[in-house]
Amino acid sequence: MQIRPRRRRSSAPMREMVAETTLELSNLIYPLFLVDGTNVKKEIASLPGNYRFSIEHLLREIDSCVKLGLHSFILFPSVEDRHKDKKASYSFSSKNFYLRAIKEIKKRFPQIILISDVAMDPYSSDGHDGLVKNGEILNDETLPILANMALAQAEAGIDIIGPSDMMDGRVGFLREALDYNGFPDLSIMAYTAKYASAFYGPFRDALNSAPKKGDKKTYQMDPRNIREALLEAHLDFNEGADFLMVKPALHYLDVVKALKDEFDIPIAAYHVSGECAMLIAACKNGWLDFNKAMPETLYSMRRAGADVILTYFAKDYAKLIK
Repeated sequence: MQIRPRRRRSSAPMREMVAETTLELSNLIYPLFLVDGTNVKKEIASLPGNYRFSIEHLLREIDSCVKLGLHSFILFPSVEDRHKDKKASYSFSSKNFYLRAIKEIKKRFPQIILISDVAMDPYSSDGHDGLVKNGEILNDETLPILANMALAQAEAGIDIIGPSDMMDGRVGFLREALDYNGFPDLSIMAYTAKYASAFYGPFRDALNSAPKKGDKKTYQMDPRNIREALLEAHLDFNEGADFLMVKPALHYLDVVKALKDEFDIPIAAYHVSGECAMLIAACKNGWLDFNKAMPETLYSMRRAGADVILTYFAKDYAKLIK
């Protein structure tokens, strides 16, 4: 035989030399959960190894990650019900602990990339990503609320805003608001193909942000569709998005590849809480080896075309390669 592919698998150095896919810490974004108060570090039962942090513990967590070589984080607030109303007004209040935390984090760690969450659901008494009237999620009436939220985060010092709401036209609306108010250089990481997935459960546990009535299927995408994801991507791209995201990641690798093949801007993949929780459970039961299965899972997203991966395993991967 003249062609023997096994020659290139003959040793670990050989396999390393010809590896087609690489995964650096610069490709990873670590999601973190913030709560108000002091001295809070509470593990999320449905997502073991991940915690809700008050600000002082969060700063320690970020410091430990930076020492491992992680420099990109996305921050989510767990908001008490007393702060919630139908218009999510606390999201842009000067009293919002999330905005205060952004300022403190960027003061302590100016070198990191900090990404926000722009959506009504953490702050809404209805638990939806849009304004609810008479049981209907209103699209255009939601956009000014999202703009106020994004501007408050921009003023606090966020590096990238992450609109996760899936309202039509919100990327263009936010881009215009940011540009008009003096933030033309602030990036937008659009949740472009965010599916109405069954794999968000632990995340909603962490934030207590599940809808009070109904579901999110009128604005999040149908899991059966891929051409619609390309339509959403073209809209976000033309409206000024700097990153296009697919969420979830692992169960939608075909969508990641489709966007990567179509667009020349970075593609993000959100390895969501339920996808991570499944692997954690299998490893805790001894069915899989975490240190082998975890990186293989992340490699699959890179191989599909993800330039950046949001994953709850970012710190675990950093420890592993350290």
